[in-house]
Amino acid sequence: MSRVRFVLRLAALVATLILALLIHGLWRLFRLPSPWPRLFLGIVARIVGARPCTIGTPLRRDVVFVSNHLSWIDILLIAGASGSAFVAKSELRAVPLVGWLCTLNHTIFVSREDRLGVTAQIATIRDALAKAWPVTVFPEGTTGDGHMLLPFKAALLAVLEPPPLGVMVQPIRIDYGDATDELAWVGEEPGDAHAKRVLSRPGTFRPTLRFCAPFDPADFPGRKAIAAEARRRIEAA
Repeated sequence: MSRVRFVLRLAALVATLILALLIHGLWRLFRLPSPWPRLFLGIVARIVGARPCTIGTPLRRDVVFVSNHLSWIDILLIAGASGSAFVAKSELRAVPLVGWLCTLNHTIFVSREDRLGVTAQIATIRDALAKAWPVTVFPEGTTGDGHMLLPFKAALLAVLEPPPLGVMVQPIRIDYGDATDELAWVGEEPGDAHAKRVLSRPGTFRPTLRFCAPFDPADFPGRKAIAAEARRRIEAA
């Protein structure tokens, strides 16, 4: 049965991708802003079994979301709920199809090893904020087990030193509930193995996205102070 579930969900993903790309192409043909990358990611979340519960109201623009990180499923959930672009590791750009799909959702690729290129990466994030895109940062830098937060790395929050005019920070707490131990992507498990395990999993799960109250980063001078305040609010949630 797990093999059947995997094949059916994979077929649903391919069919949804083809349909979304066709409609997205029509939107672009008429030079309209396309909602389909966001809608596609939200639909994919449901295909893999997520039935999300959203608490709080996500800001739609002029915002940096700061979230804990459990799995690639987080991206599906946050994008579906908010339309956010993401800051992702540069290796993702080279993954066939996935890297291209990321570009459709305005993903900002960064290399944590390229310390000399941080200034350029910060400039790219600032450009995204200037276009009024919401942007999500995962400051843990990797996925955790969902039971405790890893230390926050504040380097990319230098985009808020000083904060662009009107930009707020909104922390997000993601919780997979009873499915946390099954779905959290930890250890040395390869990405394709984790994806296959998720697609083969029976039933559905009910993740919770809690959008905490946003705060003005100008009230917390410095990226470390901003990271600490976001972490405090996520822990409280």
